[in-house]
Amino acid sequence: MSKRTLYKIIFGLYISFAFADDVPEDAAYATWDYKIHNVGQVEQIITNMGYLGFHCPVPGGHIQQKCVYPKGSSYSFLYSGGMFNVAGIKNGQKLVSTSDAWSNASSWCAYEFFPSEEPWDSVWTVNRNEIISTPYLEDYKGLSDQNFIFRLNDYTYEIPDQVEPLYIDVIVLSHAWSSHPFDDFILFEYFAIPTVEVEDAYFFYYAGVQLQTGAQSNAFDNLVYYDENRRMLVVDDQPGGDDDDIGVIGYMLFQPDGYEPEDLNWTFDNTTSMGHNDQEQYDITTQGISQPSTDGCNGAEGCGRIAFGPIDLTPGDTIHYYVAEIFGEDLEDFESNADRVLALLNNDFNTPGPPPEPDFRISVGNHTAAIDWSIIPFGINPEIYEDSYRMDNEAQPFEGYRLYKSNYSQDGPFTMLAEFDISGNGLFNNVGLEYQYVDAGLLNNFEYYYSVTGFSKVDAEVGFLSQESSISSNAKIAIPGTGTPESVGNVAVVPNPYRADLYYNTFNPPWEKSTYFGGIWVEQDRKIQFINLPNQCTIKIFTVSGEEVREIKHNDESRGFIDWNLTSAVGQTVAGGIYLFSVEDNNGNTQVGKFVIVK
Repeated sequence: MSKRTLYKIIFGLYISFAFADDVPEDAAYATWDYKIHNVGQVEQIITNMGYLGFHCPVPGGHIQQKCVYPKGSSYSFLYSGGMFNVAGIKNGQKLVSTSDAWSNASSWCAYEFFPSEEPWDSVWTVNRNEIISTPYLEDYKGLSDQNFIFRLNDYTYEIPDQVEPLYIDVIVLSHAWSSHPFDDFILFEYFAIPTVEVEDAYFFYYAGVQLQTGAQSNAFDNLVYYDENRRMLVVDDQPGGDDDDIGVIGYMLFQPDGYEPEDLNWTFDNTTSMGHNDQEQYDITTQGISQPSTDGCNGAEGCGRIAFGPIDLTPGDTIHYYVAEIFGEDLEDFESNADRVLALLNNDFNTPGPPPEPDFRISVGNHTAAIDWSIIPFGINPEIYEDSYRMDNEAQPFEGYRLYKSNYSQDGPFTMLAEFDISGNGLFNNVGLEYQYVDAGLLNNFEYYYSVTGFSKVDAEVGFLSQESSISSNAKIAIPGTGTPESVGNVAVVPNPYRADLYYNTFNPPWEKSTYFGGIWVEQDRKIQFINLPNQCTIKIFTVSGEEVREIKHNDESRGFIDWNLTSAVGQTVAGGIYLFSVEDNNGNTQVGKFVIVK
């Protein structure tokens, strides 16, 4: 059996579990993936099938709130939406390819754009100023604090509702910023590449906006209108019900490179949902601006559409443009955020950034971890970085370092242990710079995570907040301990007895951690630990009747311990009772002992 066949079988099982009939059959093996923008005030799910919203599940089931603002609230802003959509005429036929629409002939997920089956055709994550190359985009430098990249096309699979593909490849990038005043919007960036001749093409964005609180309240009393000055679709909740203070959302469409706004025709439609009658949908997308009555628009019907065109497409062309998804607590706040997006456009969407992530080292000892971020020759020096995007032209924007610790994971939550900044400049705490820190009183053989960040001065010209490098992306693991002894003799089992009625995964730090991708603790996450092990030895576990349960090889020069998940050699969970163990080192020395599992 080939690897490709095996991959298809495995992924097919996963698809059947997660999606059921939600994905068109021919596209069931596409490398489906998603990420969540969460660094700013917007929590937005991004999928590499190009849809936003309710239609398709994520691994583990549906998430009802696909777009939350402000972050951590129960306010849901989006029912469904298509990130990338294009209408055009191919061989005299009016066609539309969409990334989200209700299906007529099959189930209703995605809908006409998909990634390939290649395992790398997922959603790539890039941090600010990080440079990566994908198989389809070389040497990309992260624009914002959190960038996602993926690609899709409308012709790889046969989709039941699709009349005919337009044969468009598209690379999608989404950008999110973490700091005020640029943390209230998401920026989508598109590189559309035709592979055949297409005439009178229109590129458009549409969304089924359904403003509501956590409950199903008056979700359909939305006012959907067109802001002609900003070329922006706006959705504002109307009085009535319990969701009047939920805020405002809008989508601003920018003309592609090489065009001025007056070079193009612009369409706004707030009456028609996305469907699969291509001729009808083409006519709606190209009809121009209309302003019918908008009070009571049903957001679930996808009644907001904004487009530009016509553009004749030739194979090898690249149409590059942006769409901004903008939020605000009220209309005044929303319009201020929209104007900030326009200001960023004039700066090529570049904002002041944080210093580069500091290099640091961790050395562990008995109940201790020593962190050292002193600058080494030829290493990264955050203190001399320059930022050409600052408005105040500060020659030395670096201000200081922060040290963080988490007992849980590389993604936190983190607690700040210390902050050190330049003394004598009247900014922050003026405590002076330090480069070492010793964290004592730790538990041996437990996992801890540390991160050192650099942060900048506030931009004095526009009040742009101090920028800090990423905590989680610079985090490193540390496991304190006593190292490895030369021979057996002090090997022990912890905890002993192991009690199945205790929730070890809730310890701080947790003794047991979930290894399941959904974050759910399962039986196979149980853990007993053998400690004080030589760097090379063999552990054998027996029942009291002498039956061998498991053999474990240990080979680690720095860690004198190894875990056992309470399963036998054939993967069966062991029963409660008394167990014996023997440990033999490379010199032939053996130690025996016993432990108890209480279930």
